Amino acid sequence: NMSSPPSPSPTRWFKALRTRLGEPCLRTYPLECVDLLRRARIAFQAGRTLKERFRLTQLEGLVRMLEEHECDFVDALGRDLHKPRFETVVFELITVKNEALHAITNLKKWMQPQPVEKNLSTTLDECLVISEPLGVVFIMGSWCNPVQMCLVPLVGAIAANCALVNPSEYTVHTAELLHRLIPFYLDNECFHVILAGISDLPEIVELKFDHVFFTNKEEGGKIAVAAARNLTPVTLILGSKNPCYVDQNCDIATTVQRIAWACFHNAGQSLMAPSYILCHTDIKARVVQALKCCLMEFYGPDPRESRSFGRMVNLEIFSHTRDLLWRSGKVVVGGQVTEAEKYIPTVLTEVAESDPIMQEEVFGPVLPILSVNDVDEAIAFINKQEKPLCVYAYSTNSNVISRIMQETSSGSFCSNDCILQSLMVALPFGGVACGMGSFHGRYSFETFSHRKASLLRGTRFECVTYLRFPPYEDRNLSLMTWACALSQKSQGWCQIL
Repeated sequence: NMSSPPSPSPTRWFKALRTRLGEPCLRTYPLECVDLLRRARIAFQAGRTLKERFRLTQLEGLVRMLEEHECDFVDALGRDLHKPRFETVVFELITVKNEALHAITNLKKWMQPQPVEKNLSTTLDECLVISEPLGVVFIMGSWCNPVQMCLVPLVGAIAANCALVNPSEYTVHTAELLHRLIPFYLDNECFHVILAGISDLPEIVELKFDHVFFTNKEEGGKIAVAAARNLTPVTLILGSKNPCYVDQNCDIATTVQRIAWACFHNAGQSLMAPSYILCHTDIKARVVQALKCCLMEFYGPDPRESRSFGRMVNLEIFSHTRDLLWRSGKVVVGGQVTEAEKYIPTVLTEVAESDPIMQEEVFGPVLPILSVNDVDEAIAFINKQEKPLCVYAYSTNSNVISRIMQETSSGSFCSNDCILQSLMVALPFGGVACGMGSFHGRYSFETFSHRKASLLRGTRFECVTYLRFPPYEDRNLSLMTWACALSQKSQGWCQIL
């Protein structure tokens, strides 16, 4: 019975449900989603999610699931992305656990009404902002970080709402694992995992959720249009071309090590990875040489044999990346392409702005290097492009860092490192032009909450607000005008109102 309490021993139950290699993925069709949405809405309207204790229990269940099934997640992500155990544990599981534990610690504070500044007419009243749950939300994850991009938003949703979660169909084993595990750890009426294909998503979104959270640039426009038909608010976290400026004043060894890790971990499949380097001409040759040495140190003479190097998610994305690569720049590192293994790690130089690799977002281990003569040229280049999700700058000169940060616009910025700003629970993460909204920590809670303006008044004292009532007299208008003029620091059209 799906409405029964979660099993006290999910590990034992799960052994009977384990996904077998080659087993076809279950599919959830829009008609089934109608019933799941109805069940979640009934649970929400019954007030099931409102109590702090209920929300904490769900968050604790999520943490327990990740701890008790670490090996299963490692196995599933190994099948889907050839993802090394280290990357799975650190950048998928621990990242989600940090979010959940942060929410558990702060949930009581987030739920409390927030008092705001009063004015003359509300001195005796209470002015509050109350965080009110939205209802039933729909979360669609991405295949780049299939656990992280499903469950980090879910933490924010659990802190306030009911939710339907749809993992990416590209990472089939991870999707099935979440589909089978979550019913044992989260409330079976409030939280549901569906396995819908990309082609079904617009139809599902039209079912009228209270919020939609989505991470996939290719389908982002269609999802936004489908949500707009019902005026459903959306959070879109979409990818972009993320520039990385390397100044002549930098620690080359550290710079190259951090960039190489960011570009090649998870086989380059990350919304936050640097898409290209804008390298100062004076140090370009040294940077390229350092990259060669660094990749040798990371993955050995043949990365195909390395247990630390992943693979691309499917042949379609691999083939598209290969075609862009072959028509762009000059290969200086790597360039060996193995279709059967979806293997393609490459560093390019002599790349032109007009090359195909610079015209599209690339989810793969390909790093183009372009030359610039100074920071002014780098800033001008970045500002000519669509506003990116991330901007990175490496320099020991604080003025250079300040200029890049202040004179470019992006969803996030990080100096002398990459990606880490997108993993911190205290920082919001989202785009400017590449999507809308943000998440992480309290920002996730606020994304899935309505901030309700609340004024709590009594009836014993009318104060000066009696002047608003008809019949309108010139004397009353003069008093109102005089009262407004008393405070030059007032906010709003009339301080006494």
